[in-house]
Amino acid sequence: MNASGENPITLANENVVFNRPFIEGLIARMTNDNAKARSAFTSAQLEQEKIVGAEPNYGPALCVLGLIEAGLGQKEQALLDGRRAVELLPLKKDAVGGAEIVKYLAANAALVDDKNVAGEQLAIVAERPSSISYGQLKLLPFWDPLRGDPRFEKIVASLAPKSN
Repeated sequence: MNASGENPITLANENVVFNRPFIEGLIARMTNDNAKARSAFTSAQLEQEKIVGAEPNYGPALCVLGLIEAGLGQKEQALLDGRRAVELLPLKKDAVGGAEIVKYLAANAALVDDKNVAGEQLAIVAERPSSISYGQLKLLPFWDPLRGDPRFEKIVASLAPKSN
């Protein structure tokens, strides 16, 4: 087994990869199928825990586990694992990879409805070169809980394409 699991999925050009059950859980959550979302996130968690167990100090894998835990409503554990992932791959050590982990800590916080942590982390990543984009913030379901929040909308507006 490698740190990406079987049939990894990326949502951008990055080193953070997701397993299929996690993506299925996100889709179920978007369509308000809570039973299917819980089942998919539970499967995703079991798979991701094996990956993290094999490589406990690999930040991207722990980051994904935090997102899965957030999908399951395990707020404290989700934020703990998200913060630990940032510690394992800090911006000072890896500006690109670290920014991805910070972005997903923001998403993790958004999913557990911690708008303060989400806004703080998103502001950090939006102020530097990273893969975060206007399109991602407008379209990816990670950010749904933040829609309408003034801090989030300001960040989205700052990344909007500029007209000539």
